[in-house]
Amino acid sequence: MAKSTEPNNPESPSQLARTPLYDLSLELKARMVPFSGWEMAVQYAGISSEHQAVRQQAGMFDISHMGKFGLRGKQLIEKFQPLVPSDLSRLQPGQAQYTVLLNAQGCILDDIIFYCQEPDPITSEERAVIIVNAATRIADKAWIATHLELSELCLTDISEDRVLIAIQGPEAVNYLQPFVEDKLAQIKAFGHLETNLLGQPSFIARTGYTGEDGFEIMVDAEVGKELWQKLLAAGVVPCGLGARDTLRLEAAMALYGQDIDDNITPLEAGLGWVVHLDTKGDFIGREVLEQQKASGVSKRLVGLEMQGRHIARHGYPVIFEGETVGEVTSGTLSPTLNRAVALAVVPANLAKIGQQLEIEIRGKNYPANVVKKPFYRSPNRPN
Repeated sequence: MAKSTEPNNPESPSQLARTPLYDLSLELKARMVPFSGWEMAVQYAGISSEHQAVRQQAGMFDISHMGKFGLRGKQLIEKFQPLVPSDLSRLQPGQAQYTVLLNAQGCILDDIIFYCQEPDPITSEERAVIIVNAATRIADKAWIATHLELSELCLTDISEDRVLIAIQGPEAVNYLQPFVEDKLAQIKAFGHLETNLLGQPSFIARTGYTGEDGFEIMVDAEVGKELWQKLLAAGVVPCGLGARDTLRLEAAMALYGQDIDDNITPLEAGLGWVVHLDTKGDFIGREVLEQQKASGVSKRLVGLEMQGRHIARHGYPVIFEGETVGEVTSGTLSPTLNRAVALAVVPANLAKIGQQLEIEIRGKNYPANVVKKPFYRSPNRPN
């Protein structure tokens, strides 16, 4: 998932991994940057034009750097339940749940999507796909293996074997449908299916990280290359991590390692909707979240809107009555709204809508207001 500022990782180019679509991005003269150990396209024609393409029509992203796990075995859902605060037993095959991995302190190790698949037709084993962040893939794999009863389960890291392409925007379904055997309209939001794409097996989910309707497609490398070229020829705009970041920030979607990390709980991060204390049993970090639910949290991740056009960047201090009380986690000038918006962690007593704060930018303080999230809600999202 793309950072709100251009990635500034210390890796040298020789140490960076490259996705199977790397050469196709070079052909399009993409600007490549280090990100989470990968050499990724941050922009092609330009962040603003790519952003607007997704909001108005359709754009596509190479997100093959994301971690991808396959999981199968008996009682898979039941055995995975203690690792997340969400009640996965509610999922039917073809449905998915955005959730988080927690440590014993109830803080977020990573945000993930758990896709519940149809059982294996031969063995009847339960199956799932889990998508995790690129920077946390190795740690997530180790954490899951350590805390999951694997005696009757098989965890497979398929990260390097599959291409992952996101096509996002109000016209995404129309651009993608010609290459897919099954009708995409049957997939509801956070639904998914296994079908043939360009005559080859594929995994297609109606998920994304832009706040728009769209799909994320996982296929073998050669199929992914062909799909990328066909979508490009059809008029879909190639987009980089820069536009992916401005889009997700307008939709107030948190970025792991920046807005959320292992120092914040889902209740503090505004992700209380993934915590199902009333409908599931024990899970890692439950005691902490129960206590926070009962007594309240001390800090919150809030949305801020600057009163002027000064941009609040990651790490900038949040000021109240002359004192530093918090920190900006992400910020940008919203291309859709033409306003400077940001996410920030502040004390819970200052998190109410309309609260006036200030942001310190290069030694000067500028006014900002706490506003309702998301900053922008697309009219094109499916039900």
